[in-house]
Amino acid sequence: MFAPELADTVSGFDPKYFDELSELEAKYFWFVTRNELVVGLVNKFFPEARRFLEIGCGNGAVLRAIAKSRRWERLVGSELHPSGLAYARKRLPSEVEFVQMDARQIPAVGVFDLTGAFDVIEHIPDDEGVLRGMRAATQTGGGTIIAVPQHPWLWSHADDVAHHQRRYRRGELEAKLLRNGFEVLFSCSFTALLLPLMAASRLMGRGNRQDDDVFREFRLNRHVNKAFTAILHAEVRMTLAGWRWPAGGSRIVVARAV
Repeated sequence: MFAPELADTVSGFDPKYFDELSELEAKYFWFVTRNELVVGLVNKFFPEARRFLEIGCGNGAVLRAIAKSRRWERLVGSELHPSGLAYARKRLPSEVEFVQMDARQIPAVGVFDLTGAFDVIEHIPDDEGVLRGMRAATQTGGGTIIAVPQHPWLWSHADDVAHHQRRYRRGELEAKLLRNGFEVLFSCSFTALLLPLMAASRLMGRGNRQDDDVFREFRLNRHVNKAFTAILHAEVRMTLAGWRWPAGGSRIVVARAV
């Protein structure tokens, strides 16, 4: 534990939600297909990477998918909240390492050939501080993959409840990566095919400012969830084949440390 004073505080995320989140991550269409896209990008851009650090690994859902993708020399999951790491420890092999830390102060320099943060830095006021730390932890020539929520016009009460600091404008994350020692290799929207439905849901949700249920929009009829999974599965395959989506609920960027 490198930041025990912040352990399980409501800082960017309320740790009381890890329990329900751990169940949703296994079946909800967005989590399942985002993992598919992340692993596909890891394999496409960094096939030789063997030492990976995830910033804000939470319950370990993404880290587990990455762990299964190849043989790694070192896998490390970091998280501010030990309660999330308790779930991650159960999900992953014993050789995977876990650390509790503040993402703005990563205690590693040039250790990893790949780093990642998946829907994490939007929770942190000093997101560029995190990017600087990730660059320092990444070997020159190594890579990073970052996913964030996109489009400020999609802001709704759901973002407030989730403790988001921002939704990113197109080009904003790329510019911040360039300022902090990275070269952008790939940038694309995610959940592009479902953006109209997402926009409608968010616009309707703006009228209910009293609903503090973080997971309200995650509870779907299983048939709807199955249909959405199929749609985004197709989107992921098209993205990995070369399609680029200009708009979508999320943006995912791949960069190289220079």
